[in-house]
Amino acid sequence: MFAVNQSLVSQGGTAADLLQNVPTLQIDVNGNVSLRGSTGVKVLIDGKPSLIAGGDVTQILQSIPASSIETVEVIANPSAKYDAEGQGIINIVLKKNSKPGFNGSVALATGTRKNYNGSANLSYQTNKVNLYGNYSLRDGDTYSNGFQYLTFLKPTDATVFSNQLFPSTTSNKIQNLKTGIDYFISPKSTLSVSGSLNVRNTHRDELLDLDYQDANRVPIQSSHQNNTTNNNGKSYELDLDYSQHFKKPKEELTFNFAYSHGTSRNLQVYQSHSNIINERGPDPDPLESDIWNDGTNYNIQADYILPTGKTGQISAGYRSQISLGNNNQNAYNLGSAGAEPIYSFTNLFGSNQQVHAIYLNYRNQVKNFSYEVGLRGEDTHLNAIYQGYDTNNSLYSTPISVPSKGLYPNVFLTQKLQNNQQLQFSFTNRVTRPTPRELNPSTDFSDPTNYETGNPHLIPESINSLELGYNKIWQNISFTSSLYYSRLNNVIKHIESDPVDGLIITTAQNLKHSTTTGLELIGHFTLIKAWDFTANANIFERKNDAAPQYGIAANSGLSWNANITNNVSLVKNLSVQIRADYRAADIIVQDRNRPAFGLDAGARYDFPGNKASLSFNSIDIFNSRKWAFLRSSDDLLLDFERRRISSRGTFTFTYRFGKSGVNSKPPKKKEDRPDKRIDDAS
Repeated sequence: MFAVNQSLVSQGGTAADLLQNVPTLQIDVNGNVSLRGSTGVKVLIDGKPSLIAGGDVTQILQSIPASSIETVEVIANPSAKYDAEGQGIINIVLKKNSKPGFNGSVALATGTRKNYNGSANLSYQTNKVNLYGNYSLRDGDTYSNGFQYLTFLKPTDATVFSNQLFPSTTSNKIQNLKTGIDYFISPKSTLSVSGSLNVRNTHRDELLDLDYQDANRVPIQSSHQNNTTNNNGKSYELDLDYSQHFKKPKEELTFNFAYSHGTSRNLQVYQSHSNIINERGPDPDPLESDIWNDGTNYNIQADYILPTGKTGQISAGYRSQISLGNNNQNAYNLGSAGAEPIYSFTNLFGSNQQVHAIYLNYRNQVKNFSYEVGLRGEDTHLNAIYQGYDTNNSLYSTPISVPSKGLYPNVFLTQKLQNNQQLQFSFTNRVTRPTPRELNPSTDFSDPTNYETGNPHLIPESINSLELGYNKIWQNISFTSSLYYSRLNNVIKHIESDPVDGLIITTAQNLKHSTTTGLELIGHFTLIKAWDFTANANIFERKNDAAPQYGIAANSGLSWNANITNNVSLVKNLSVQIRADYRAADIIVQDRNRPAFGLDAGARYDFPGNKASLSFNSIDIFNSRKWAFLRSSDDLLLDFERRRISSRGTFTFTYRFGKSGVNSKPPKKKEDRPDKRIDDAS
């Protein structure tokens, strides 16, 4: 578990900035999260999927401020208690404020490049109730730049090279509100009601510069496209929770019902200006893409824990998750005659995804040996209807169905050794199901050289994982190591088609197999009172089967990543944190990812009395973090790079107030879970 107050370098930042500082996690400049080199990670907010930005994880992480987060839970090999979806789970727990008495805090931050944010937290707790509320506002700009260089190995016309630059500016205004009440019915019974709201307004201006060249690098044609995007959306969630403790210690029943709803509109206008060498023709008419998203989630969950004997425990539960969604895309040609529909890009997509699950876990301990075995059964189906237009502009419907039933076992074995040593072994079986977006055949035509479309014929991935861990604690050092192996079947990857008239279409496809074998090391060192640091290194080898139908040969590659976070406190009330990370080159099917390096720094001064603090942080000091790769097939080479620049430096002032009551009910402590990988990452 990673506590937010331990991260000085993410002060005034977003959830994406915070996750960058969690050991074992990597975040690229697009906000994609990876764990042990795998991007198939399930990201949850308070234990449930979020509808912020239509459920887009990268947008969710940019929408939640770090100041609203209490802790981050990282679970690489989840037990049967957790959803079987994904290669691991990252659970972002939002602040609830459970201190006794009346308490609150206010934080104001200002950063370079017109970045401002603020937050306020209030709570009031007595013996009977706990009232809390959090509000945050983030207003700022993000700059992005990059290139995409295409080489057509089997050209169908004179164009052999296509060079594209795409600088952009994105303005975000994001508001978050969460409020709730815990009512202590009795010393062993608690009823909780909470609600949250997210409102997003985004404006983006992007310029696409395209140059087409022949085999001798002689220019043939140039094109400039102005893309303007307005994205507005809001989502809210309502939760009802009940917990009941019994006379027997640790016997507990919990229940949750959650309802969430979200809507968003993404309006994009593309204005192109083309110029053929020695010939100037009329510019094509502007294109407009108008996409409406509407989603509703239901969550019904019950968990029961029953202690048995002196050290045994049985846990069982039920969970139903229902997700209803609509994604409607309208495309228009904005000519002089008005808006004319482009039927080939106009479509409707409605989906109904349901996951119904039950699980049973048993754990016990015999002297210094403990074990846990569990089994989760899930009955899942995703039914969708795609409506599009054929070549005669006639509407047609295509049903899509992805059933998925499975039993997902897990085994955890732990042997405690002398001198604070411990051995752990785990086996888990999990699944990654295609998302509605990956199944939706609608076409994203925002990039004039690379269209992206869904594939309604995808099937789920299956994942088998093994891990052997060793832990050792000395007086000033804690050390964790993990040797792991995972095998993926029916791997879902986004594959580019052969170019036709300079146009590529990227579609998700199922490939055969992929395996990853690696070693991860985590150490926390307190060498002197004023200095401690956490270091993490991960080295792994990935092997991918061949996919000759897409011109992909079998490949393998060794890669690694590492980070180190230093905490220094040489002066009273002044804390300094410096973090560096490095990600080496990596191979993922068609892509050869290039290395990236980043350096962050932060400092905080606590004023006397500990009521106020002033902090400063700088993220990616050298602007060296990037998303860059070389993608290759028999017909195409694609050289891609993107960098994002948000606030380079941020000042944050925080003021805390309130007084804890003497007789107020203290907050309950959560029990440690044996399958959590990070118990205390400083």
